[in-house]
Amino acid sequence: MVNNQVTFRRVTAGVLLIVAPLLQAIAVAVDPGTWGDDREAVSFGDNPALAQIQSVLYHWSWMLMAVAVLGLLHLTRRRLMLLSHVLGGLTIIGYLSLSALLMMDPVEWWLGRRYPPEQAQKPMDEIVDLPGVIFGFQMPWMFFGLLGLPLLTVLVWRTGFTGWWVPLVVAAGYLGSFAVPYGPATVPFWAAPVVALGWIGVKILRMGDEAWAAYYPCGGIQPAETANITKNPSTIR
Repeated sequence: MVNNQVTFRRVTAGVLLIVAPLLQAIAVAVDPGTWGDDREAVSFGDNPALAQIQSVLYHWSWMLMAVAVLGLLHLTRRRLMLLSHVLGGLTIIGYLSLSALLMMDPVEWWLGRRYPPEQAQKPMDEIVDLPGVIFGFQMPWMFFGLLGLPLLTVLVWRTGFTGWWVPLVVAAGYLGSFAVPYGPATVPFWAAPVVALGWIGVKILRMGDEAWAAYYPCGGIQPAETANITKNPSTIR
């Protein structure tokens, strides 16, 4: 599979569209801050092991989602390619920015283990309010991922690859999570994209190499034709 570019890219895209949103759903479910004190310096200190696990899960979910977006872009090669490239690029930047913010979690956990909540929260607030943190990592970059991905699935739907329900469920999950405080109510919202994006991933895995390769500009060229072109470039019209 590694030596076959079509199989490797197809399988990678399909698997990551299943795994990436699933890791995020698991992360919010095990996060001590989901069920405990909304001050992470406190909830992380209550269960430091789960605090570290949720940070790692979020990190890899968002890193892998940035790669999975490339698989969605492949499905838009026939239609809406320019718009999808713009949205795809912004979505990738958004997820990488979200992942970078997770380095604050160990700082918050460390402060919560050594200082009372009020004392721990003060230096953390001062850190995240620094202009370099706000404009370098947060605003507006961190929202590009959660906003861009639903829009990108709309384009995939418009190409005819998915049904209308897929972008609807993805949008309801990610955009709906903004309407509630981070906590138990976030769990069902972030579980919803697991179904929709996972369905795309399964469909990609089942479509086969020939159907995947058909999206390439030269997808219709057969191996024999490729060999003939290599030997005689003048046959290209």
